[in-house]
Amino acid sequence: MYIVAIGWLYVVLMMAITEHTVVAGVATFVFYGLGPVAILVYIMGTPGRRRRRKAEEAKAEKAAAADAADAAAPADTPAGAAQAPRE
Repeated sequence: MYIVAIGWLYVVLMMAITEHTVVAGVATFVFYGLGPVAILVYIMGTPGRRRRRKAEEAKAEKAAAADAADAAAPADTPAGAAQAPRE
């Protein structure tokens, strides 16, 4: 996807260079190049951001569950060790 964006920016840069004034060239580059490419890259990156956010949330929930399990274990018994029955 980035190669298409880079290619489009190159094409728009060449269009901007051929404008008669600097203001027209800058406007061409911004409104035909930077603006649309920024929006496109942002929209196309949404699924990746969503995946990263869900993975971070799952990792945080797993860590919270592990902390809760460690807090529930008795302090004098090592984690995972069987306790002797009390009489």
